[in-house]
Amino acid sequence: MDFVKGEIIGIDKPLGWTSFDAVKRLRGAIQRRLGVKKFKVGHAGTLDPLATGVLIVCTGRATRRIDLLQQGRKEYIATMRLGATTPSFDLEKEIDATYPYEHVTREMILETLPRFTGHIMQVPPVFSAVKVDGKRAYLHARKGHDVELAAKPLEIDEFELLDFDGRDMTLRILCSKGTYIRALARDLGQALNSGAHLIALRRTAVGPVTETQCLTIDEALKEIAECQLDGESAELTANNTSTH
Repeated sequence: MDFVKGEIIGIDKPLGWTSFDAVKRLRGAIQRRLGVKKFKVGHAGTLDPLATGVLIVCTGRATRRIDLLQQGRKEYIATMRLGATTPSFDLEKEIDATYPYEHVTREMILETLPRFTGHIMQVPPVFSAVKVDGKRAYLHARKGHDVELAAKPLEIDEFELLDFDGRDMTLRILCSKGTYIRALARDLGQALNSGAHLIALRRTAVGPVTETQCLTIDEALKEIAECQLDGESAELTANNTSTH
């Protein structure tokens, strides 16, 4: 592997980890492998701590491709619970309101999903990294400030109902960059004359990279530690070794 020239590594991000946590662990392993104190590692497309799945990590000069990689279509499997909402639209915050949901049927959901397919406008969650007056929206929200965010255009290519047990909906979503799945939960709940929030989320693909191609954190750390270094990475390590 040549981390300097650039590697693109698909990681299956664990539950509870931030995307930065994953990058930090891999960066540390690469720095130890190369014998350097600093090294450029980044990721394409942030995943919330409560989400799992595909996180693309780029090293060295491959970090220049992050913007391009982020443009790829993303696929998610999401479970949304009817009958209650939270300020963050997911499990990060406590339930703030409850709604009737017994009237919702599978047929109602199937009839409603096309309204959220194609080119749509979406208002991002206030608990998000969208900038308002130069600061992240979630910083304003955590201080109890009212935050008004403008709706943004995005594309939902596919919105498919996989399962419904009378309250929890499991859906597959294929969408463009910038889509907030928890905002879809908010909007779908309202469209069904109820409320909803996201209770589980897994990203199964980013562009051509699918979950089956991804390594666990432990697998990636092992591969970094044991791989054969090529090209510029091998030269860098050799030079560092000879100067110590």
